[in-house]
Amino acid sequence: MNIIVNGESQTIEASCTAAQLIEQMGISGGRIAMEVNREIVPRSTYETHRFHPNDIVEIVHAVGGG
Repeated sequence: MNIIVNGESQTIEASCTAAQLIEQMGISGGRIAMEVNREIVPRSTYETHRFHPNDIVEIVHAVGGG
């Protein structure tokens, strides 16, 4: 199945969860935020959130500063 991640087409398994996508992309730990079709995906649902064909996903890293 195809989805768009940060503006680039990605092919993923139909049963892929948000947590699996993050793992596949090599994004470990850290503070990140995920939006799917302009809606925030709560981190507490990453293990169960499944994607649909042509979802538009944005993943950003939180950067702290002062």
